[in-house]
Amino acid sequence: MKPLPDPVRLRARDLAVVGLDGLRGRPLRAVLSALGIAIGVASMVALVGISTASRAGLMAEIDRLGTNMLTVEPGTTLEGKDARLPPSAEGMVSRISGVTSVSATGLVEDATVRRTDKIPASTTSGIAVRASRTDLLGTLGGTVRSGAFLNAATSRYPSVVLGSSAAERLGIYRAGERVFIDGQWFLVTGILNEVELAPEIDRSALIGWPYADRLGFDGNVTTLYERSTDASVQSVRAVLGLTVNPEHPEEVKISRPSDALTAQAAAARTFNALFFGLGAITLLAGGVGIANIMVISVLERRQEIGLRRSLGATRGQIRLQFLTESVTLSGLGGAAGVLFGLATCLGYAIFRGWPLALPGEAIAGGALAAIAIGALAGVYPARRAARLTPTEALATT
Repeated sequence: MKPLPDPVRLRARDLAVVGLDGLRGRPLRAVLSALGIAIGVASMVALVGISTASRAGLMAEIDRLGTNMLTVEPGTTLEGKDARLPPSAEGMVSRISGVTSVSATGLVEDATVRRTDKIPASTTSGIAVRASRTDLLGTLGGTVRSGAFLNAATSRYPSVVLGSSAAERLGIYRAGERVFIDGQWFLVTGILNEVELAPEIDRSALIGWPYADRLGFDGNVTTLYERSTDASVQSVRAVLGLTVNPEHPEEVKISRPSDALTAQAAAARTFNALFFGLGAITLLAGGVGIANIMVISVLERRQEIGLRRSLGATRGQIRLQFLTESVTLSGLGGAAGVLFGLATCLGYAIFRGWPLALPGEAIAGGALAAIAIGALAGVYPARRAARLTPTEALATT
């Protein structure tokens, strides 16, 4: 009696055909099974992608605005009272080596801005009236949306420049209209765009420093803005308190507005780990669904398995066939999830005007995780199918 020939090795192309036949035979089930993986990968890619684009937008904004601006404000005295900046503060700061520009604003106490004189004075809408130097906009790096900023002429007359939020709250969208400030009418000569590094300016009505005296302004600087070269920011910050108030440097509060944007960028990076975790949980749920479908598939295809075993298929080939189906199913779901996630994050980035920063780690991680989940989900069903003997598999139940 001649010995049986060795079983023929299953080529990769044949393995792919056999594996895909199982999916083509039940297309609706395959789509629904891959949907769980697609949702998990899409959520991971979209969330991490939006976070990446947001961080890239913040970094671009920081590069545009610069990190070389410092603000100086009065702190509190040892007795807990509000401190004041000395009148010589501006001049002294301008003499520091490395300082390129200095400007200031002063809060006009008890002055309110109203759309008309018919509105009660107690209705402030959160808008502060500030006396402003004419070079303030240059130091802040701000821009004018409508009209023009204060100059040597308009700062001596009842004219006002509104911050972006202040103009919106007053319902004023172009220069040339009038507002009522502290009992008299002011002409709106300019409306600013948002000033990212000085949000207090957005909520302010800026009037000329000389004219502010007529509203009871005491002439005290409440906020001083300073720009220096990039290389000298730290050295300027180290001497700023002593320069502004040599007698009581502890009463001077110094901050760098760009630090808040940098902190936001760091926070966006921290959230990436959370987003990966959320996507992984969804992927795990999708993997359980695939494992369930593959177990059912093994039970439904017992006769197919028995027939293939009778024709010479080895246990390893049966095992590889069902593993291929599981990995293909999850791989297709992962590919669809990557595409949908990328479309979501890119669309959102375009809508917000952020740079189109692709989340490479999320794309690679999502695709690899989908394949790994598919392989793990197919291990048990594949082993179960491979353990069936031809007679057991062909037996009708």
